[in-house]
Order: sequence, then C-alpha cells, then structure tokens
Amino acid sequence: MAQAVAPDARIVYADNDPIVLTYARALLTSTPEGATAYLQADIRDTEKVLAGAAETLDFSKPAAVMALMILQYVPDGDDPWGIVRRLLEPLAPGSYLTVSDTVRDIDTSRVTEATARLNQRMGPTQLTLRSRAEFERFFDNLEMVEPGIVPLPEWRAPGSEYPIPCYAGMGRKP
Repeated sequence: MAQAVAPDARIVYADNDPIVLTYARALLTSTPEGATAYLQADIRDTEKVLAGAAETLDFSKPAAVMALMILQYVPDGDDPWGIVRRLLEPLAPGSYLTVSDTVRDIDTSRVTEATARLNQRMGPTQLTLRSRAEFERFFDNLEMVEPGIVPLPEWRAPGSEYPIPCYAGMGRKP
C-alpha cells in the first residue's frame, strides 16, 4: 500500500514466525523503484532488527516504525518501552512511531475474561494488557500526531458502535 502512494518507498517487515514470513515473501512484492525486505527476527532482538533494516533503509533519513498489535506480546519484564526506545534511537529526527495494542481499560470485564481464556491456550506466548498510562509511555519524548492516543476506531476513522479494546497512536521524533 505504501508503494501505491510512494513507489520509491523502502519497507522492511520483521516477524519471528517463519510461516508469516513465507506468506509475506509470496504475497508482498516491491515496485522497481522501491524495496521490500523481510527479516526473521523477534522485536525483542533490537540489534538484529536494526541491522537487518539497515540493509534496506537509510537511517539518516526519516523512517517509520510500526508496532501494530505486537507489543502486547512482550511482557513487562522484557521492557517493551526500552525496546521501542532502542528501535527509535538510530532513526533520524522526523521519524515516526505508530503503535496499536489491545488494552485493559476499554470494555474491561470482557477483555479480562477473553484474555484469560486466550492465554490458557497460547502456551509460552502470553498477551499482556496495559492501561492507557502504560500505553502512553511508548511515546515518551515524541511529539504526538493528532488525534493523539485514542481508541483504535477513532484514529482517522469514524467510531464503532462496539467497543474495540485497543488504543492507537502516532508520535514524531523531534
């Protein structure tokens, strides 16, 4: 989609699931003017993610990090806020961070119950629900882009009659 708007866009996908990467390589292609790369890496391994991304991206120019529905799988003990800081650190001023995740303070009772059931089935990968205040920490020292941190359906789209227990936000590195 990005290359439909900017054919020379350079994009790096990172995932630690080899099946996801197999599908990505088969389904996602690049324009001749741009580049699309795929990296098998866990977001917690920021050195590997950044080294792989640097093969395609020029960190001296603004870039975007999109952590969409992924940081909820990083437990607090693995310091997801530090992971985000390390991913943004080498990027040029004017770079962006976009995050969306399931949270615990929208439709709390339903989300708590559903998460408990899901976590029983997921094995070692567990969903970590955060509050709005914890979610806001991902954007420390960034300039927020309007509308700021809001429930996911309110970010550039009309609201939903059903609560979607996710926040979304975008910040710009000064």
